[in-house]
Amino acid sequence: MDEMLALGWGGYLFAAGAVFAGTMLQRLAGQGFGMIAAPLIALVAPQFVPASLLLIGAVVGFGSTAVDRAAIAKSELVPGFAGRALGAVAAAVIAANLADVGMLSVLVAGMVYLGIVLSVVGVRVAINPVSLSLAGVVAGIMGTLTAVGAPPMALLYQHEEARRSAAMQNTFFAWGMIVSIAALSVAGLIGLRHLVFSASLLPFALLALWLVQPLARHVAKERIRPYALALAGLAATVLLAKQIF
Repeated sequence: MDEMLALGWGGYLFAAGAVFAGTMLQRLAGQGFGMIAAPLIALVAPQFVPASLLLIGAVVGFGSTAVDRAAIAKSELVPGFAGRALGAVAAAVIAANLADVGMLSVLVAGMVYLGIVLSVVGVRVAINPVSLSLAGVVAGIMGTLTAVGAPPMALLYQHEEARRSAAMQNTFFAWGMIVSIAALSVAGLIGLRHLVFSASLLPFALLALWLVQPLARHVAKERIRPYALALAGLAATVLLAKQIF
């Protein structure tokens, strides 16, 4: 509680705004929660990243997935799920030996930059068990360490029809949050402070899911992606500058 009180109302509301914006983008585009929320929250409360964001992200992911269940291709889930679980275990081992909060902030910024690059390269990668497994492993490592795990799957599905793309990415996102939480819990890296902080921010995520639902039927992900990437890049740059200067 002392760490939350130390944030003050300004810091807390800033974190709440980051969760709100990230949730809206995740629901609309199938990615964005980690890329927006992680660097912004790391600016004011790095001690809660990635654990608290993973806890909130699990709810965001399942809330987003439930809307488009008919567009989920079940045959593609197993290799992606398996890869994500393997990556999460590897990342938990790394995280258990990473005590420097400043280094974690740099990692978050780096993952956001990588995510932006992957989102704009336009490379078409065939969706098959091998690519799904590899993307899952990379996403598991990125997501568990920094809460930014969507870009590898976004790369695979960026040329798919919008509803299918968002549904599949949200499904992998939801599963990724669960396995990352499990891996960090086993490693002893999720505690009561993370649960309390995430619980206090969860209403802002639920509000965003409710408010964004009417927009989801009319807003194409291609229209919002440039703005989302620009915001994520700005947040990562500010976070990186804070660590350097």
